[in-house]
Amino acid sequence: MSEVSTSSPILPGDWLGMIGGGQLGRMFCHAAQSMGYKVAVLDPDEYSPAGAVADMHIRAGYEDPDGLARLAARCKAVTTEFENVPARSLAILAEASSVSPSAAAVAIVQDRISEKAFIVKTGVPVAPHVAIRHADDIRAAPPELFPGILKVARLGYDGKGQARVKTREEALAAFAEFQSAECVLEAMLPLDSELSVVLARGMDGRTVVFPSARNEHRDGILAISTVDAVSAATPQAVAAADAAVAIAQALEYVGVLCVEFFILRDGSLVANEIAPRPHNSGHYTMNACVSSQFEQQARAMAGMPLGNAGCHMSAIMLNILGDLWFDAATGAKREPDWRRVLAVPGAKLHLYGKADARPGRKMGHVNIVAATMAQAEAAAAEVAGALGIAFRP
Repeated sequence: MSEVSTSSPILPGDWLGMIGGGQLGRMFCHAAQSMGYKVAVLDPDEYSPAGAVADMHIRAGYEDPDGLARLAARCKAVTTEFENVPARSLAILAEASSVSPSAAAVAIVQDRISEKAFIVKTGVPVAPHVAIRHADDIRAAPPELFPGILKVARLGYDGKGQARVKTREEALAAFAEFQSAECVLEAMLPLDSELSVVLARGMDGRTVVFPSARNEHRDGILAISTVDAVSAATPQAVAAADAAVAIAQALEYVGVLCVEFFILRDGSLVANEIAPRPHNSGHYTMNACVSSQFEQQARAMAGMPLGNAGCHMSAIMLNILGDLWFDAATGAKREPDWRRVLAVPGAKLHLYGKADARPGRKMGHVNIVAATMAQAEAAAAEVAGALGIAFRP
């Protein structure tokens, strides 16, 4: 595999490649271009958010041989913006370009069964679980796993491919509904809150960790992330950061990685899942940190030194879904009141360039930054009120 060593980094003015044309790729393009790089995006969608701003848009499927060849010929380094990119495509690209994260690392986290086993090997605790490959695995599952959550092993995201099951019978029904795809059955734990750690690891093994974010999900989609710059280094946050670094090192990971954790009512931590890419909960870094997660992604893949991950402001990220383009009472189409949003001090609006607003579709986010968490919460309440988002400090 061709690799870029830390002694010969890719310099600004050269090309970086991205597989995937979504909003994460779009924000990567902006960050890399601001550093002087040119970006080529491989994505089949003519109107992809990243393709619209990239220096080159290769319109081809993620497994298309000609598209992959064109990307590798143009770019010395290639990364990805979503975890379900075919690992085989990354392996093919690695024959001619430096690829980060590696196909091997992505293959592990693409499958919940292998992901759970890998995390356990690192010594980081996870929820009690069993792999479900056949209906008999559900019948043989320990009773302690009920009530639980049945999750498809592959291609699940934003709560899709998951079912809460109280009984063995409900688990069998959900398994049949998932068309008997391989799954993981996890015990339902007494949760207090959710926390995520976003980090970047360079080719030289150096790792920088962003302050962890407290997260609130609604209908399986991240709605709010909160980062208190003043009191970010809690014992739980430190333990989560150490666990995330251990996972990244064990994966020999290069690039930006997120590890999601559950905080249980007794204060203990369990790892939920790994995202081998920048993450929604790291969007606050675009305005609150010295170097954003997207800048770190470009630095890492180019073999450049990683940036400062320090957080100089408290921040709250509000996710903007397509639901906001529709009146809750009448269903009539409307445009959100961006003027009211931007009138709030510390509000930073990021829209993803998607023309078609649909319920549940991620259309953008607002970062609200302030010197203190109290100030950030007050400003976030104003923004949420302007948009019609439920928010409670």
